[in-house]
Amino acid sequence: MARLYAKRKGKSGSRRPQVKESPAWVQLKKDEIESLIVKLSGTGLASAQIGLKLRDSYGVPDVRLATGKTVVKIMKEKGVKIDIPEDVTSLMKKAVHLQTHLKANPADLSNKRSLGLVESRIRRLSRYYKREGVIPQDWDYKVMLAEIGAK
Repeated sequence: MARLYAKRKGKSGSRRPQVKESPAWVQLKKDEIESLIVKLSGTGLASAQIGLKLRDSYGVPDVRLATGKTVVKIMKEKGVKIDIPEDVTSLMKKAVHLQTHLKANPADLSNKRSLGLVESRIRRLSRYYKREGVIPQDWDYKVMLAEIGAK
């Protein structure tokens, strides 16, 4: 895949091996994994962090192979409320970090450009999520909203 803002092709990333079923050494059952996901989401972890925690602490290499569903799908089925998707919140945290850096270093032009690119990406994603019905239609990205959401 080509890079979005550079005139060069990107290197391909690493890929997981093509495995169709969960390994035999996974000790947790499907319902135990689902209850762990609900418990970990109650502590305030994002879905990617939940997957890492399950992999590192509980020995579940891939939630989708073990349960047949993704972490986000399990959270939705169990009634865990997700206000804003994780990719948008991480971009908002990045934008807040860039804004605080810009306040301290106003002459940093490359940072100013990267802030514009990140905010543009947030707006594009929010347009997509509004169209898909994931976030409300009246949701709008604002700097103050990003600062509150990043904390």
